[in-house]
Amino acid sequence: MIADTGDCGRERAGDGSVLDVTTLTAYRCRQLLEDGEVSATELTRAYLHRIEAVDEAVQAYLLVDGAGALGAAAAVDAKPRAERLPWEGVPIGLKDIFCVKGMETTCASRILKGYVPPYDATIIAKLRAAGLIFLGKLNMDEFAMGSSTENSAFKTTRNPWDLDRVPGGSSGGSAACVAAAEAPWALGTDTGGSIRQPASLCGVVGLKPTYGVVSRYGLVAFASSLDQIGPITRDVKDAAALLDIIAGRDPRDSTSIGLSDPIGVPSRGDLEGLRFGVIKEFVGGACDPGVRDVFDSGVDAISMLGGVCEEVSLPSVERGIAAYYLIAPSEASSNLARFDGVRYGHRAAHSEDLLEMYTRTRSEGFGVEVKRRIMIGTYALSAGYYDAYYAQAQRTRTLIIQDFERAFSRFDFLVSPTSPTVAFKIGERTADPLAMYLSDLCTIPVNLAALPGISIPAGFSAGLPVGLQMIGPHFSERGLLNAAHAVEQKLEVDVVPPLVEVAG
Repeated sequence: MIADTGDCGRERAGDGSVLDVTTLTAYRCRQLLEDGEVSATELTRAYLHRIEAVDEAVQAYLLVDGAGALGAAAAVDAKPRAERLPWEGVPIGLKDIFCVKGMETTCASRILKGYVPPYDATIIAKLRAAGLIFLGKLNMDEFAMGSSTENSAFKTTRNPWDLDRVPGGSSGGSAACVAAAEAPWALGTDTGGSIRQPASLCGVVGLKPTYGVVSRYGLVAFASSLDQIGPITRDVKDAAALLDIIAGRDPRDSTSIGLSDPIGVPSRGDLEGLRFGVIKEFVGGACDPGVRDVFDSGVDAISMLGGVCEEVSLPSVERGIAAYYLIAPSEASSNLARFDGVRYGHRAAHSEDLLEMYTRTRSEGFGVEVKRRIMIGTYALSAGYYDAYYAQAQRTRTLIIQDFERAFSRFDFLVSPTSPTVAFKIGERTADPLAMYLSDLCTIPVNLAALPGISIPAGFSAGLPVGLQMIGPHFSERGLLNAAHAVEQKLEVDVVPPLVEVAG
């Protein structure tokens, strides 16, 4: 667990009181700033102290930009409060997969070690325009390929609820950071569950928007037809607020659409008139009994709020893992071809010719999991195998989309466990890639169908967090967040990990 003794990790506010960040939501940070109870500098310094106090144990950050954060906070403080934007001065953590001008961006890979982008991703520009303070870059599975954050080239992030366990992945650094109160909120990416699964394992909220709601310009691509950026937060209200900041159509991303209207503040208190489909295939034998018990309690809460819950079958989702692990590696094999040692990033030294330079650069720069997926994808796209593998996977994807369309003709939202298990031990699945891939059993079909999904804390199994996943039709984020807010208020799960001393 996490050590926090005395005032370590805390900052004194202007009135001399101790600013305890361990339970602050982004909305509470905003309120403190608006009321003049703290300055942006005091709030930022409190989070930097918190990072100093606990991140040696959690290992969520790859880079902490203390000087840059304090400089930005000082600029906010120099403005009259009446002239500030609503979220100006609130800190945020960033997954190390977004291009941030002047800040190293590695995607947790040796091949990009030392790369400093000359431009901001669209979402980074939006955050800057809103006045948020960047605390630093967060650890992840290399190029977002993984479900445990053990595939990072630089460190293994640990789960704040149990430091011997994984935080999930690939946005494990983002989820662990928020759970450990090292930032009030963070941004992650979700290609097959990489926001929702770590949110579930760390006991926080994770939202994957509809594909196209958020621009991918400046996001280092893994699988371009699946990648989507979204918030990881302490509660649903914060997730809605952060989505409103980053959503929007972007002419630099031809797949971006945005949302027709802002989400606003979720406020729904009941679920009267709404129908919820409980996905049969996700609550069967693959689901741990403890996770199933917590999920059943979540379904009961939906019913108590007036929602009608019935079982629904989506037969094709059981093929989701197989389809995903052909489509995503195929797109990755194309996207990662640009990392060749020629234009940026690592280049192998003392190569005798171009081919040797390519070979040695990629051998030295990429980790085992990235190499595995590049080889799978290249094979699936090769002459003679394309129709048998990649094309067949795309046909399966269409069947999954059709299953969801039929389900949404009967139901407003679908529900399932977010992860079939609680957080597993570090190293437990590293020698078994298939077991690792099955961590995303319940989340992958949502990406294949380009749907929005959210994970909220639903309770605990063996003292570890369990997430409830809610899925909506395309561009239903407003209704989805309102429904999630109602369930969140009913469940009232305590999402603050116990802060006890780390042994040794």
